[in-house]
Amino acid sequence: MPSSAARVVLVTGVSRFLGTRVANTLQADPGIERVIGVDTVPPPVPLGRTEFVRVDLRTPGIAKILAAARVDTVVHLNLVGAPSGSRAKVKELNVIGTMQLLAACQRSESMRRLVVRSSAAVYGSSPRDPAVFVERDEPARPPRHGFAKDAAEIEGYVRGLQRRRADLAVTVLRFANFLGGGVDSPFTHYLRMPVVPTVFGFDPRLQFVHTDDGVEVLRRTTVEEHPGTFNVAGDGVLLLSQVLRRAHRPSVPLPRPSISVLGDVGRRFGGMSGFSPELLRWLTHGRVVDTSRLVEELAWRPKFTTEAALADFLTAG
Repeated sequence: MPSSAARVVLVTGVSRFLGTRVANTLQADPGIERVIGVDTVPPPVPLGRTEFVRVDLRTPGIAKILAAARVDTVVHLNLVGAPSGSRAKVKELNVIGTMQLLAACQRSESMRRLVVRSSAAVYGSSPRDPAVFVERDEPARPPRHGFAKDAAEIEGYVRGLQRRRADLAVTVLRFANFLGGGVDSPFTHYLRMPVVPTVFGFDPRLQFVHTDDGVEVLRRTTVEEHPGTFNVAGDGVLLLSQVLRRAHRPSVPLPRPSISVLGDVGRRFGGMSGFSPELLRWLTHGRVVDTSRLVEELAWRPKFTTEAALADFLTAG
């Protein structure tokens, strides 16, 4: 449902790959008067007419920016998926930073729309999972570690904001794993290991979303009003064995407890920080989400299938 409400847009996490892409896309929209990008460090590339403000979401400074600029739309992308420090610090950035941002949104008189980047990881990965997750499904085994647990907690706080500010149009996007040229993630590190370990006896079904499609979904839900929770993934599914064959990666099946040991090898030779419990569960049981709600609501379908997203990543090297 198109709307002209988005005039002053604030993008969190603007110095990260996805945030920079989204800010550059939004600033090209003539209907948006201002795009303000916030992060704790300056962006690595010029942002054009996007105004950069250095601020830590965990501080009251974010509320001052919302009020001073009369921000009406917030696109919250400042979620750290790959640990860049201690787990406690990452959780603080993700959860405490989001809580502070949501509190500022609640108090803001100008706020009309909130778009939140979440993750399909909130569904977890379990042998008791349904074949395909739809948005109303609850995880058979709720995430208990890492980014997946943070994302689930954040969604809970977002629901709380919706109860307190029923006038806000809130969109939550549960993205499958991003893939494509330039993507740097625990899974891309995994694919670059000298020998890729797989869990003996398992060949999980995987889905990916290309960065271009992720940016387009974020653009559409920013400039149009599409409240609700939506799964986001490219069409189709690949088995892990198919991914590894197409990537021409040597692999070795190992008992699950042995994977962490080889993860240490990956840290030394492939830049990998080891196997988190959530990554290991995903590489065991996989996860597939249904995107029909997104396609119907936006009257749009991702340009890249899961297979095409992988192909683009492999071509980009």
